[in-house]
Amino acid sequence: MPAGYLSNPLMLIASSLIGAYVFILILRVLLQYTGADSRNPVSSFIIKATQAPLKALKPIFPTIKNFNLAAVVLMVALQMALGFLLHSNASVWTAFIWSLTEVISNVLNVFIYGIFATVILSWINPSTYNPVVALLYKITEPVMKPCQRMIPPMGGFDLSPMVALLGLQVLKMLLLPPLFALI
Repeated sequence: MPAGYLSNPLMLIASSLIGAYVFILILRVLLQYTGADSRNPVSSFIIKATQAPLKALKPIFPTIKNFNLAAVVLMVALQMALGFLLHSNASVWTAFIWSLTEVISNVLNVFIYGIFATVILSWINPSTYNPVVALLYKITEPVMKPCQRMIPPMGGFDLSPMVALLGLQVLKMLLLPPLFALI
């Protein structure tokens, strides 16, 4: 049997689990930053899923102005661990820059996919009492509010999601390549 026979599936599992947990941590940071309702069932799940490790890190990395620093540190640490798993000969600097780039990319992707979802949901108009819909609007609020102030609805059409998506894509194009160049 080749050496990679079991290592590739194990790497896939590790990468998927770490990626899913980092995604949950990103949601935790965004929900806490935007002041989302913690009684929402989805918020409650996210809080419970992240409570134990963040409780241990909170004395060292406090929350500053609704920004959970402990969650950000945990995200970067998990991404670094994944970087060392994927690239066994990586230096600490390389793993750190790679993990930072991945976290930034994932945060921007959460906003991009969240805005796409809210646009599609606005077409089908589900109940606003749906817990997932309420959180989607709350998560995308930090990006959408400034765009909505700049571009008011015109003739019943809200063009601010297009501006927000364009801005997020440009931000990805400006931020990520210089970080990858540091590797």
